[in-house]
Amino acid sequence: MPGGPAPVDWQGAALDCAACSFRDRLAPGQCSPGWACAQDRYSPRIERFFVLNPDLADACLTLPYFETRARAAKYATLFRLPRLLSDPDPAVRAMAVLRLPAVQAMTCRHDPDRAVRIAVAHRLPAPDLAPLCDDADPAVRAVVARRAEAGLLPLLLSDPDPEVRALVAARIGEPWLDRFVLDADPLVRRAAARRRPGPFAADRDFRVRHAVAETAGPDILRRLLGDAEDIIRETAAARLAEEESTDAG
Repeated sequence: MPGGPAPVDWQGAALDCAACSFRDRLAPGQCSPGWACAQDRYSPRIERFFVLNPDLADACLTLPYFETRARAAKYATLFRLPRLLSDPDPAVRAMAVLRLPAVQAMTCRHDPDRAVRIAVAHRLPAPDLAPLCDDADPAVRAVVARRAEAGLLPLLLSDPDPEVRALVAARIGEPWLDRFVLDADPLVRRAAARRRPGPFAADRDFRVRHAVAETAGPDILRRLLGDAEDIIRETAAARLAEEESTDAG
């Protein structure tokens, strides 16, 4: 059903189906003003047009509206996409990166727009992500921290962004987790404590100690029964009771 804003072209002018080069798709119901249209500036209508008419995507790769080019790139023939890596709009370049082979995506790792570099980080195979570990944007490095193989994660141990370090703490090999004991951010230490609670049992932040109480074994839980925070003591006592009940059973 039609919805969204009034149908106008990318410059705000009224749409003219009679002047459109795709007007032959109107009668079969493959396009319609306010519903599916390559000339509209409302992106869901552009997307719907290419879902219904993927064979027209190649013909739309040079249209003036970046949103149309980006949506067309999603459906276009692969061999027509390399030239889009130099498109003036980052959304178009990013879509081309996501669809092209990784070797071509790698050529955009220094793109000036972070959206394109994020697309590169998603597109490259996990073993090839090392060049992006020192990207200037934390959002790019966060994708690397989520996708990289464990052996690459030590390169991000001292990342300046706490979100990246927390992602590393959630995935890195267990022997590295002690390195986070002195991390300045409690949420990073909490991520590490969930996997290796012992070194964090006396952490100064109650959120970290609570993570310890949720994951530690009986010896550490008994130590937490004397914690200064009620919630830590209660969580430790409840978990200890569960552990002892399981052992008794």
